[in-house]
Amino acid sequence: MVAPKVMVVDDEPQIRWALAEELSAAGYRVRAAATGAAALAHLAEDGQVDLVLLDQRLPDMDGLALLERIKAHDHDAVVILLTAYSNVESAVDAMRSGAYHYATKPLELAAVRRLVERGLETTQLRRELRALRAAQAAPYALGSILGESPAIARSRALLARYAANDATVLITGESGTGKDLAAKVLHHNSPRAARPFMNITCTALPEALLESELFGHEKGAFTDARQARVGLLQAADGGTVFLDEIGDMPPALQAKLLRFLEDRTLRRVGGTADVRVDVRIVAATHVDLAEAVRSRTFREDLYYRLAVLELPLPALRDRPGDVPLLARAFMDTIGRDLHKPVHAVTDAAWRVLEGHHWPGNVRELRNVVERTMLLLDGGTVDAADVQMASSPTRPDSFTLPAAGIALHELERSLVLQAITRTGGNQTEAARLLGLHRDQVRYRLGKYGLLGGPRARPATRDGDDGGRLDRGDGSDDGDDRHLA
Repeated sequence: MVAPKVMVVDDEPQIRWALAEELSAAGYRVRAAATGAAALAHLAEDGQVDLVLLDQRLPDMDGLALLERIKAHDHDAVVILLTAYSNVESAVDAMRSGAYHYATKPLELAAVRRLVERGLETTQLRRELRALRAAQAAPYALGSILGESPAIARSRALLARYAANDATVLITGESGTGKDLAAKVLHHNSPRAARPFMNITCTALPEALLESELFGHEKGAFTDARQARVGLLQAADGGTVFLDEIGDMPPALQAKLLRFLEDRTLRRVGGTADVRVDVRIVAATHVDLAEAVRSRTFREDLYYRLAVLELPLPALRDRPGDVPLLARAFMDTIGRDLHKPVHAVTDAAWRVLEGHHWPGNVRELRNVVERTMLLLDGGTVDAADVQMASSPTRPDSFTLPAAGIALHELERSLVLQAITRTGGNQTEAARLLGLHRDQVRYRLGKYGLLGGPRARPATRDGDDGGRLDRGDGSDDGDDRHLA
């Protein structure tokens, strides 16, 4: 293990020599400098120093000015000021500018040594934290948005520009296009990267719980509120909050979110005081919010507050040339995890992948690759391997009837068909609809299909007890799965 590097900067030769001897005896690598210029030269030559003992008064430079230069060179380095008793007040002021602590002259070497030990522990923790954050952010570099097509290149360029500012961003695109990844890329490449990133799916919780999750609640605000709780918006103070599936947010919460976006204050459920919070809001939806505004299912004023900057993500079918690049990247990543490296992919396999319509977009492609890798024998992927894992082909598009259609009626019908076909099994229904189970459950409640309104009592022989009555005489669907 390399010994920590300490620099002593003091124009008094005896102090400089005594400190250097004491710290060298403790096993540290020591550099000594009599002037600010010499200290800066050492920094330029060595590149990094772990701790600096810095005299507050130097012949060629003010100690506080040198402190700023040192922190600019290496923000993690700890700086301990050496000061006379008469300058303690100014030393305390310097701590507010980034100094770790101070030692008063005449110096007690044992005390300085203990202070250096604690300071070096701080330096190590700072560097470990920075390395951890860098490792966490690595998967979310701008280069993680893979693709060479003009469509994805435009999205990547917008991401780079949006990350540099602090405005609210609305990410749009079909399910599976990578909206969650784009939100994380925005956060980890922004000035807020060191602060929390909170991901909230607006369809994952009932309205009452979603409000509590977002805004927090006071003790006794509702039956189970046994203690006060900070909401996710407040917990993310200084960072980013990602509101996924914002198009499905209940109307009452839309109004509260609008108020928050306007003045950046929130009020906990059951509370009376406003709390100011500094967060960046990033929202995402696969719903056409402009159409939702026209149909009065989404607030127009909230839409304009969210869409300060828009980031559209293209469907995979609109960038077919990126399919091989994405597939190869998934093969490499999954292959490493499974210890099954792919050495070759046949032309026939590429034709299968490139010829698919990919209605589930990048998420579907990754799923196909993962299933292919799990079933693969050997290091070559052939067409038969891909076909074994591919999802069934779906129609390229839905033809809108000439008379038009009510989207909510279509959605209700599809949810009812899925839950009926699967005998009330919400997980299987979610698979058929390309949704999460919580999203299906939310829609069952939204359309009055969850639980009891349509359930018929059991007959004497028990043939249709606990079944979902669709209102047409059929008894398909086990209501027990819907509870």
